[in-house]
Amino acid sequence: MTFPAQRPRRLRRTPALRRLVAETRLHPADFILPLFVREGLAEPAPITSMPGVVQHTEATLLDAAAEASDLGLGGIMLFGIPAQRDPQGSAGLNPEGILNRSIRAVKDAVGDDLPVMSDLCLDEFTDHGHCGVLTAAGEVDNDATLEIYGQMGAEQAEAGADVVAPSGMMDGQVAVIREALDAAGHQQVPILAYAAKYASGFYGPFREAVDSQLKGDRRQYQMDAPNRTEALREVELDLAEGADIVMVKPASAYLDILSDVAGISDVPVSAYQVSGEYAMIEAAAANGWIDRRTVALETLTAIRRAGATNVLTYYAAEAARWLQED
Repeated sequence: MTFPAQRPRRLRRTPALRRLVAETRLHPADFILPLFVREGLAEPAPITSMPGVVQHTEATLLDAAAEASDLGLGGIMLFGIPAQRDPQGSAGLNPEGILNRSIRAVKDAVGDDLPVMSDLCLDEFTDHGHCGVLTAAGEVDNDATLEIYGQMGAEQAEAGADVVAPSGMMDGQVAVIREALDAAGHQQVPILAYAAKYASGFYGPFREAVDSQLKGDRRQYQMDAPNRTEALREVELDLAEGADIVMVKPASAYLDILSDVAGISDVPVSAYQVSGEYAMIEAAAANGWIDRRTVALETLTAIRRAGATNVLTYYAAEAARWLQED
């Protein structure tokens, strides 16, 4: 006698059958590769807490971008690390600063074959490490920061960024950047808004990656981990202000949030598999406790299954190669 409950097992019998009925598929175009470029480097600098990830020189950044293009990735996200920082994050506004000149160089190299996205935030450029400028009392000044964000967005678009990505979680950031882009003649440049970005312990290795100067934390402006409904309010505000893509960050510990956001968003939804998520997989694999490739692809599948249109991940290039091998 055949029981109805046994029927799904028939379709799991071989790899080919499992592939036939797979409900979620991965493709290189699903992945966005974060890349760090540091001013003044003579050779790539390994990031010890993120094995296999480096701070690029301006030359090796172009090599990494070319590989991403050849692999058919969905895009790259550029983070610039300047040689000099100040309280206002002035290097982020400089047309010849490390981030803006790197955007130009990469776009000259890859053209329209690869979307080049740029992190739009002050934390890499300020000597205090916060995502905005500070008041005399040491608190982030939301409105003063917005004025700088608008200028940064226009400069990044002028440098050639295909997408600008405000990650600071300032209230009203999408509206101000949209207005600045439009006024500067960059109406065609989309905004990827970090709409539901949580204050998370998973960002630790990223601090090393960008040589963060942060003392303290960002809990006054990033979201609080226990809150779920609040994430939808944040996303709805960014959508109303004109966000073209919305982001949930981190990914793996916030799959419920990602699913909620995918359920209400009428624009693509990104999710960021952040540095701590990557570092945990790498550490466990290095100890022989898990199979690295299996777990990396499994986590990426889970993020896509939860509703992400695309995933920012440090595994992007490797995952694309793995998929091509399969």
